[in-house]
Amino acid sequence: MSDALIKARRAAARAESFAAMQRAEHQGQFAKLNNMNNVMFTEQELSLPQPPPYLRGKLLGLWHREKGKMRTKTKKEGKDESWLLKRGKKMMLTLPLELPEGKENQIRKILTRISTETPPSVANIRCGSSSTMESARAKYQHIGESAFKDNFLKLICGSISDKINMGIQICKLQNDHALNQKYRFMEECKRNDYRVRNMLQFRRRLPACNKRYEIINAIRHNNVILVSGETGCGKTTQVPQFILEEEIMNNRGSTCHIVCTQPRRISAISMADRVADERGERCGESVGYQIRLEKLPPRSSGSILFCTTGVLLQIMNSDPFLTNVSHVILDEIHERDTISDFVIAVLKDIVPSRPDLKVILMSATLNADQFSRYFNNCPTVHIPGFTFPVREFYLEDVYNMLRYPVMNVSRANLIRERKKMSPEELRKERAVDTYIDHLERNRMYPPNVISNLRCTVSTELNIPLIRDLIKFISYNQAPGGILVFLPGWDKISALNKSMNESHCFPPNRFVIIPVHSMMPTASQKEIFRRPPPGVRKIVLATNIAETSITIDDIVYVIDTGKIKIKMFELDHNISTLREHWVSQANSRQRRGRAGRVQEGVCFHLYPKGREQVLDPYQLPEMMRIRLEEVILQAKVLQVGKIGPFLQKVIDPPDPRAVEISLELLTAMNAVDEDEQLTPLGYHLAQLPVDPQAGKMMLLAAMFGCLDPIASIASSISFKDPFVCPLGQERNLDKIKKDLDFGRRSDHLLIAHIITQWEIALKRGKSREFAKQFFISSNIIELLREMKQQFAQHLYQMNFIVDSNVKNEHANINSNNLGLIKAIICSGLYPNVAIVKTKVKKRQDRRSTVTMYTMEDGKISLHPKSVNSGVTKFESSFLVYYMKLKSTGIFLHDCTLIYPLALIFFCHNLTLEDNDNHKKTIVVNKHIKFHCKESTAYLIQELRAWLDWLLEYKVSHPGVTNWNSTSDEYLILSAIIELISTEHKMYYSYDEEDAENEDEEDEEDDDSDLSESEN
Repeated sequence: MSDALIKARRAAARAESFAAMQRAEHQGQFAKLNNMNNVMFTEQELSLPQPPPYLRGKLLGLWHREKGKMRTKTKKEGKDESWLLKRGKKMMLTLPLELPEGKENQIRKILTRISTETPPSVANIRCGSSSTMESARAKYQHIGESAFKDNFLKLICGSISDKINMGIQICKLQNDHALNQKYRFMEECKRNDYRVRNMLQFRRRLPACNKRYEIINAIRHNNVILVSGETGCGKTTQVPQFILEEEIMNNRGSTCHIVCTQPRRISAISMADRVADERGERCGESVGYQIRLEKLPPRSSGSILFCTTGVLLQIMNSDPFLTNVSHVILDEIHERDTISDFVIAVLKDIVPSRPDLKVILMSATLNADQFSRYFNNCPTVHIPGFTFPVREFYLEDVYNMLRYPVMNVSRANLIRERKKMSPEELRKERAVDTYIDHLERNRMYPPNVISNLRCTVSTELNIPLIRDLIKFISYNQAPGGILVFLPGWDKISALNKSMNESHCFPPNRFVIIPVHSMMPTASQKEIFRRPPPGVRKIVLATNIAETSITIDDIVYVIDTGKIKIKMFELDHNISTLREHWVSQANSRQRRGRAGRVQEGVCFHLYPKGREQVLDPYQLPEMMRIRLEEVILQAKVLQVGKIGPFLQKVIDPPDPRAVEISLELLTAMNAVDEDEQLTPLGYHLAQLPVDPQAGKMMLLAAMFGCLDPIASIASSISFKDPFVCPLGQERNLDKIKKDLDFGRRSDHLLIAHIITQWEIALKRGKSREFAKQFFISSNIIELLREMKQQFAQHLYQMNFIVDSNVKNEHANINSNNLGLIKAIICSGLYPNVAIVKTKVKKRQDRRSTVTMYTMEDGKISLHPKSVNSGVTKFESSFLVYYMKLKSTGIFLHDCTLIYPLALIFFCHNLTLEDNDNHKKTIVVNKHIKFHCKESTAYLIQELRAWLDWLLEYKVSHPGVTNWNSTSDEYLILSAIIELISTEHKMYYSYDEEDAENEDEEDEEDDDSDLSESEN
């Protein structure tokens, strides 16, 4: 080939390469051609066996690199798929199931006495769409005519859009001239009270007071306004008063009723008390409050009601247009909790049809503009903050102050950590690297500081460093309290232990106070007390100290830069609880804690360069949690299809998250295939608990074991009552295991401890009991009140005879442990873990226990679970409520259950043919049971009766008829008899007998956990 021809072909290749790159740039295939490290190739280019002919130089090398990455990824995905198939095969369990023959005959005799001929199939009865009243009546024709049916059909057939389109809604508060005069006279009289005059002097010093007329004027001319201001400016206490005083003094008091929401119960009560005090009153006059478990409402007009956002949602369930409210104030909306975002979305739809309703949004300044834009650029009134100057230092400054030695960490660790990061995380880390390079080039800090900043340890929470910084402040800085922000109890405990072991913080000169929800309330109250002269207060707290509490004597803040956040991983359908970097909003709030009463100092334990890449604020809660409760509340409000509605919220959740929650609600029979509420879903939406806990309580009322299940539901909804003083962790673990009595259940432990505390309370020994068993008196009292409230709801729904949770009729079977475990399973299914026990062939006969869920593979029990450390389980199944991913995947609470509980309360039960005249009962695609044909048919019939009875009871609300001749009694007693028999078979298991088994059984104790592909 001639040289001229070769040159011509090379020129043509270069031209083609240039043209190809232009095309790629135009189509977005290449990113920033001037930065060769960011070149991206199309799938077609990477699928070629050889590089495209137009690639030259570095482009050619990058193609080979990306080709290699693609091969590695494909190989890994193949391994993952193979592993999943292998795991699925391993977890496909077929277990033997046997019932005593005499017991089967006994159950058949009971079933023959049922007067109804056959249990109707609810699934076959329900058909067609329910968008109209006629089709809905056809769909639920099996429900007899009743007040419940009328209300239920109206609910599932209507829509809030239809109501909005029906016309303008107006406030129902009537203008009463006499009442107006009365309210005005009372208001004028207060101003002669010296206490009110003193309060007025205090109020006038607040920054909010300077904006009073601007706020009132904005409300007068707009339906929606936004008031922004930092903590301490007075917006929460003053804005509601500005409105009330304006309305009363202008003779409109009778048509004024203000509802002001707070994200937390304690805030609602404390704000109500504070505002009532400023008005020279007691709560219950013109100012009141209402939270989930308690209320002290104000008068019906000329008043302010402080309540949680959840209470406002309950009000909207019965009165979606809030026709008895003149002003709605949504406070602290920047916290972005799910209910607030949900209420905001509903109010946006309602406001056009309520032209007389005034909506006032109150937020911190950081993301205030986002809310204004959401409400069509509504006017914003900004109230300036009220804090003293705060000096800020960053990690590089801390290393320099402490003259911290160089930390020798392998560079390989950094490379390994960064390989695990997402592209966005990697981008942020590189930005921090750039900042550190800048410090190094300009020689702003010594080499040892730069070296430490580059270590992976600098991105982690360093307990010794925090301890040394506290020591440095304590011995080198002026007097003042120190507040340390830590991400969780484990870090609080570790830092407290490190400080005590250092012997640098003697108790006569330092008071160290941990603040966490696990701590006793009495201990937490110490944070507000000023220590004696010469004693320095050191508070170790989580992010609860950012906004919820204000400690007046704090001068120094140590911001570790970390926060624990609960997230929901869509890909794995699991909640995670991990440490994350704080947001700029968190950092700003933490810094402000040091400038409340005087000039302060804040130490950020991350480089200043990282501050620039922190997220502006944390991800909204609705984008990181499960959505079952939100969906049920939305259905009660008749918002239509949930997907389109949730896309209208200020930051919509992932559609997959909506889909996952809908799948669970459908499997629970709470919503049907048309996405309409079922009768069961209708009742679950009325209960102020998670749908799973709600279903548990409805079945408990039906089966007559309400009290223990209500205890469990209250704990699931709030928290368990145990508190853990530092250093007492092992003692608490021992107490829990002693109180379990071998029942293998965290949930039954809670029910037992609450019952025993209630007995001690009657004897006047509750305080001694709480101290002995590490119980928080406040929390357990709250759980008792929650139980009573649940009973009140069930009574109003007509499922129990009175509102007493301990009523004998509702607790006829409350001593039946097997039944209670089965009811726990009914609510927590499909949260099932498989237990596999193996006994090693050794003289010591030690056994090992492994646990799996199909979604996650191998999992562990959290150390706080009563089942942690147990080496032998009598059954192969645990049900759980909380599964969290942190350092691993942990079940935080669980209960050992037996096969019949799964069979009776799984979502769909089917039978499969088997050899030798046997049947296979299919619970789900992973759990099956072999049994005789007679046993399988008996269980199938009894399960059909249970489904029919549950559908009948939720469609015809009423207390259970325990008359021995009633169908309800016969069905329930047959199920209880079977479950109780099985429980006795398992629970009477004698470990001494097990030790005398033949040596041939020692190798593998999997006889009750046979693996099969069938």
